[in-house]
Amino acid sequence: MSGALEGIKIIDVGQLVQGPQAAALMCDMGAEVIKVELPNVGDLSRWIFLSEHDQRSAYFEGSNRGKKAMTIDLRLPEGVDVFKRLVADADVLISNFKNGTLEEWGLGYDDLKGLNPGLIWAAGSAFGPVGPDSDREGADLAGQCAGGLISTIGQDGGLPSPVGVTIADHISSQHLAAGVLAALVHRGRTGEGQKVEVSLLGGQIWAQASEYSHYLMSGEVPGRANFGHPLLRGVYGIFETADSWIGIIGVPPAARDAFFIAVEHPELALDPRFLGMMARREDMQELFAALNPVFRTKTTAQWCDVLRDMGVRYAPVNDYAAASADPGVWENGYLREVDDSSDCSVRVVGSPIRMSATPVEPAARAPELGEHTDTLLDALGYDAEQIARLRQLGAV
Repeated sequence: MSGALEGIKIIDVGQLVQGPQAAALMCDMGAEVIKVELPNVGDLSRWIFLSEHDQRSAYFEGSNRGKKAMTIDLRLPEGVDVFKRLVADADVLISNFKNGTLEEWGLGYDDLKGLNPGLIWAAGSAFGPVGPDSDREGADLAGQCAGGLISTIGQDGGLPSPVGVTIADHISSQHLAAGVLAALVHRGRTGEGQKVEVSLLGGQIWAQASEYSHYLMSGEVPGRANFGHPLLRGVYGIFETADSWIGIIGVPPAARDAFFIAVEHPELALDPRFLGMMARREDMQELFAALNPVFRTKTTAQWCDVLRDMGVRYAPVNDYAAASADPGVWENGYLREVDDSSDCSVRVVGSPIRMSATPVEPAARAPELGEHTDTLLDALGYDAEQIARLRQLGAV
């Protein structure tokens, strides 16, 4: 079955995660994505190896599967000429260089829209396209820091800690993809391309919209998670069990009696402090202190069995190995086994999106550096002598 974006041509000149993952999502949706990289160097994520002895890159594979790979040196006039020919019939250009970089090379939106009026020129940055920090470089951690996420993690009085994934990159990549898809809809109505811009900072603030709204409305900074959530007062948090941890995601009214009996505190079911969502922070500390010793008396699996039939929302606190062992993760396609070009089965991260008429299909592997350069140059009309000349110049 054809993907929803079949016939859409995307040029990806992004680095690491923010830009490339947005392009990867649309590649899974059926778009043709051409990955353009610097000759002999490539996307910097290619250099984040699994280990000293295994020079595969999980970062590159995770954000570039299914793409075609081409090398062009955009710093050279000859490389710019090749790139402009490539972009002339493209639908989307995705990048996440430092603001102004493509403009310095003559490849900004204003430079290219005359060549291709329908082009969607999409760029991600660290701190936004305008403002006092717009010309600063950054990466995922910059978004986590500047956007306030790190200030919410952990306990009051404890040390700050980043999230252990490139969460600012991932969130911003989704916004970049969403902006591109909206721009494609607009172009379908008007024929007009446009510039789409997102940032790590903006993505982090959007991801915390409820918490920022609380601050803007009340002047109160919500604070740290303290094993739960600073604004969601109730049995909402994680608890240590006999062998690991479990999350309790709220107790609905119909399940209150059964839940508090199961945790050996039936009196709390009628405690007016915990009947709604407006308990004080001090009350929540008292509630968690009462529940913590009880949860340590059973394993996580035992608590899951107890809670399953109560109508209480819960989830075990999984690491990657435990999540990968969940059959639902595979049945939903969040992790998948797919066949590569040699008919070998490989396990990959699937798509978080399911579509009935145009299924989202992840590819098995990412391309080698410059794997499709000659084929793509040939399709652009370059002959063998011209390709050899471009290689001699270092332009491809």
